[in-house]
Parts: sequence; C-alpha cells; structure tokens
Amino acid sequence: MTVRILPAIDKDNEAFWTWGREGRLAIHRCADCLYYVHPPVPFCPECEGRTIAPQAVSGRGRIVTFTVNHKAWVPDLAVPYVLALVAIDEQEDVRIACNIVDCAPEEVRFDMPVEACFEACEDLWVPLFRPVRA
Repeated sequence: MTVRILPAIDKDNEAFWTWGREGRLAIHRCADCLYYVHPPVPFCPECEGRTIAPQAVSGRGRIVTFTVNHKAWVPDLAVPYVLALVAIDEQEDVRIACNIVDCAPEEVRFDMPVEACFEACEDLWVPLFRPVRA
C-alpha cells in the first residue's frame, strides 16, 4: 500500500471516496441539465441547478497530462510514481487528479486509455487508474 494523505470527508465528497468499495467511481451529476460536476459541490456550475447527486460512471477515461515524480514528499513514499489528470469518458472536462498504477512510469503516454481501480486506505477507497486491460 502507498503512503497517502487522506482528505477530510463531507456530504459532498463522501461518495467519491467511498463507492470504490463496490468498484464504482462516483461523480456528481446535475439532474436538471445532466452536467457532471467534479470536484463535487452542491450546485451545478453549468445551469446553477441545485439537484446534484452522485452517480456511478464507467470508470474509463484517458490521460490528459501526467508527470513522473522521483521525490518522496512524505516519509516512506515509494518513488517513482505517476501523477496524472484523467478525463472521464462521459464528459471531457471532468478531470480527476490521480496516480497511474499497474504500469511502469516510462510506459505512460498522453491519451492512454485507462480505467479506475481503487485502493483501500482506512475507511476510504482512493480512486486510481490503470491502463485498460484488453
């Protein structure tokens, strides 16, 4: 398991950090205009609607950008590791900051198709992404 600094959980972000227990990636969606909202907030930035709720998405996306980090910023952090922004398939402008796993850092590429996987950390499930399995 990787060393992680865990987020504070509130009613808006709880689904994002806990639905991974069932293998589901939760992204908030507006019931009025169907716009996906991430990071999770209680209103829609597209239509200003207030009927926002978490919804499971496919968990598939593509790497928009990434960096390979060679510095251990906290004690016992394994390096190197890949930090990326992944755009989900359902909506291009939803970008998730995450680690890319199950892939050597030198094999990571821009536009690489990836899928969500989850790592249990205490009572949270951290969304990570790995190359899509054939």
